[in-house]
Amino acid sequence: MNKSDKKTEWKCGADLVVAQLEEQQVKYVFGIPGAKIDRVFDSLEDSSIITVPVRLEANAGFMAGAIGRLTGKAGVALVTSGPGCSNLITSAATATSEGDPFVAIGGAVSRQDHLKQVHQTMDTVSMFRPVTKYSAEVTSSSAIAEVLSNGFRAAEFGRPGASFISLPMDIVNEPANGHVLSARLPSLGTAPQQEINEVSALIAQAKNPVLLLGLMASQPRNADAVRRLLTRSEIPVTSTYQAAGVIDQNHFSRFAGRVGLFNNQAGDQLLRNADLIITVGYSPVEYEPVKWNQGTARLVHIDVLPAETDSHYSPDIELIGDIAGTVDLLAEQINHRYALSHSTTLILQERQQQRELLARKAAACSNLLSTHCVWYALCRTSLTVMSPCVWIWAASISGLPATCIASAPARY
Repeated sequence: MNKSDKKTEWKCGADLVVAQLEEQQVKYVFGIPGAKIDRVFDSLEDSSIITVPVRLEANAGFMAGAIGRLTGKAGVALVTSGPGCSNLITSAATATSEGDPFVAIGGAVSRQDHLKQVHQTMDTVSMFRPVTKYSAEVTSSSAIAEVLSNGFRAAEFGRPGASFISLPMDIVNEPANGHVLSARLPSLGTAPQQEINEVSALIAQAKNPVLLLGLMASQPRNADAVRRLLTRSEIPVTSTYQAAGVIDQNHFSRFAGRVGLFNNQAGDQLLRNADLIITVGYSPVEYEPVKWNQGTARLVHIDVLPAETDSHYSPDIELIGDIAGTVDLLAEQINHRYALSHSTTLILQERQQQRELLARKAAACSNLLSTHCVWYALCRTSLTVMSPCVWIWAASISGLPATCIASAPARY
């Protein structure tokens, strides 16, 4: 459709809001109706978007964040003004911290009442600013699509997170002028070839290199590139829990398990013994560097954003750009498979023995429902069929609570 053919006049601002949400490929909206935002809920009824009412605004935010994590497209929560918005603070902060694309849309009093002490008057834009990547209010009906588009771009591009958009009551109720904006996101180039060559040289010189995978490594293109790198190099690898599912069964022999939640001795020992640590899609919020970086290893940071440096995380080289493309270029530079050192071999052998023990316990109680059987079956299923995510809670497995034990990367 040509720009000249796009609709520019709308019966109410709410219709333009919903049209922009459809352009953003939103399939579900979670929320609770309220007087300031009811017109948008009415418009949703005439759209392709499914409205999911909830009992608490925070739950709407967590559901939307989960949709974002599983699909890669920002989930949407829609709530009314005042406490309806304030109840979303925790879920917005969680989405930004955990890297889940999430757009929170909140109602607000009419523009003429902003400076008055009327029912549910609240500066929600300022409230959300510290816990979101983007927080803005629509101040004109002609800016509806602009603000929404920028909110989605901020939530989905780079390291994902939350955006907040405030919609005054008069904006959504009155006629609007404006057209729907494209939802296309820009693409990133790879890191500079010279820096990739430098990292390749570091790998060739290292005796104990280790890959530490983070959240962004779990995106499908990135996960595929990481697997190709592992196939070519066989570098030992560990990951944070946010990167669950990147390592498939073909690469278990070099996988020391996850770090950051439980006392994973194998993964932590691998990092302690390393003389070169390459992080892929990692952010310090996933696992504090002070807990794993001994300061003796060279450090390489591969991500879409520059590293958040601190006294325990100051990379020697940063490969900033498209992660999948950068990792593939790095893999092309590696012309041999890495030979494990004795200490690394012992760590990975111990980890493999743990897996074999789990398999034997599962086989021994195949006719019974036990925590070992459930854990083993879920791990095998999620890694084989690549289902988006599998969660389980058990009272205890090997003396530790078990949660989020089996997962595979989202396919979006």
